[in-house]
Amino acid sequence: MIRSELIQKIADENPHLYQRDVERIVNSIFEEITDAMSRGDRVELRGFGAFSVKQRDARVGRNPRTGESVAVEEKHVPFFKTGKLLRDRLNGKA
Repeated sequence: MIRSELIQKIADENPHLYQRDVERIVNSIFEEITDAMSRGDRVELRGFGAFSVKQRDARVGRNPRTGESVAVEEKHVPFFKTGKLLRDRLNGKA
């Protein structure tokens, strides 16, 4: 599902809301999650999962084409851990 499909589904399920308002709400939620993660905070949605940021240390990598050693800088990457309820639903337990 992509963002526009999510917006359309929410708008269809809530006919009292205008689609532009639903779009603003969805965009605001994603912005808040992004802003929190950029500050290094953790975002938890109970039953769904938790978004956090992990730090990857600098290392020496290899160029797969030439086999040459390449220095890879330290970086921060997004990480998502599923919640128990979501995991159970995916495995047919709930």
